[in-house]
Amino acid sequence: MSRRAVVLSVTAVAVLGGAGTFALAYAGEQSPVLERSAARYTAPDGDRDGSLVFTADATASSGVRDVKVLAWPADSSFAGKELTEKDMAGAEAATCEPSGEDIVRCTYTAAVTGADVAESPGGPWHVAVLVRAGDGSTTLDTKAAGFNVG
Repeated sequence: MSRRAVVLSVTAVAVLGGAGTFALAYAGEQSPVLERSAARYTAPDGDRDGSLVFTADATASSGVRDVKVLAWPADSSFAGKELTEKDMAGAEAATCEPSGEDIVRCTYTAAVTGADVAESPGGPWHVAVLVRAGDGSTTLDTKAAGFNVG
């Protein structure tokens, strides 16, 4: 093989290797993905508390660090201005269990009392979800699921 062919081959390997490294680095920086979100609201009945149960699958190549959940009424101040990650800082954590490669199944459950319903606006509500991956990347879905109160 001529010296020119060797130099071109080495250059091609270096360029392709660099592109592969870039592709792997880019793939590692992908934001977490939230799928199959669902909310189930059960109103309190007499002396029995109701509940809000939210479930979703979260995926992140670097692993899911945590998932925070916040239910909010559609007619609240958040309707006029979008929720931010800062707004989610005080949100409650969901419980997540492994469900496949890089996937966790997350569940959030909250008891709902008659007093809670009396103090809360009726009508449509949304569930906002913040997923934080092991590499620090995040995904915020402000309307991951919905339900009606009243």
